[in-house]
Amino acid sequence: MAEEHFSIESLAVYLHLTPPQVQRLADRGRLPGRKVGGQWRFAGAEIHHWMEERMGLLDDGELAHVEGVLERSAGDAHESLTVVDRLPVEAIELPLSARTRGKVILGMAEVAARTGSLWDPGKMADAVRAREDMQPTALDNGVALLHPRRPLPGILSGAVLALGISPGGIPFGGSGGILTDVFFLICSMDDQGHLQTLARLSRLLAKDHFLDDLRAAEDAAGVHRLVAEHEQEVLS
Repeated sequence: MAEEHFSIESLAVYLHLTPPQVQRLADRGRLPGRKVGGQWRFAGAEIHHWMEERMGLLDDGELAHVEGVLERSAGDAHESLTVVDRLPVEAIELPLSARTRGKVILGMAEVAARTGSLWDPGKMADAVRAREDMQPTALDNGVALLHPRRPLPGILSGAVLALGISPGGIPFGGSGGILTDVFFLICSMDDQGHLQTLARLSRLLAKDHFLDDLRAAEDAAGVHRLVAEHEQEVLS
């Protein structure tokens, strides 16, 4: 998607909106685009970032709709995988001992590399650090959704998630000095897969008791089991 450029009509198909709806959003400055020869054009990478930024503003029903839009747009090109499928037990670090921002980022990349799906944790850490320097991913609930600005398929054999839980939390750029103690690292093969994973994670994070249960878990196997149980409830 990132190299694609959309017209009003093709973006309407991609977002499952009508062309007049897309036109209104663009005219009101609510979609990232530019006019070329008097016609709106939208860069795929900018649409991706627009969708990513909107995730945190949506409720569960709206996030479920976004998931459906992404799945329909992908067609058969993407295998539908759950969060728990992409988060093996060996990619869960409990407790996460790193106590500084830089060590957390490198540590999470090394945790993801334990799965064998990430070949170059140093390069992933550098890309995540650059993304965090641009705009921190720490949320007000004590969670950070680490990821590079763009997917890095060249150092991945497949999409993978890593999860680390830090006892007590550390300063990680959260608003108002809020400490961050739950770190997800999202390693995606492409923009489409990244958005699908982000939408599902956002639904889990908004679920009652999900974070409380994660923080109370005693080991990686327990965390994995909790993720599976909560995700099944989200999907039911």
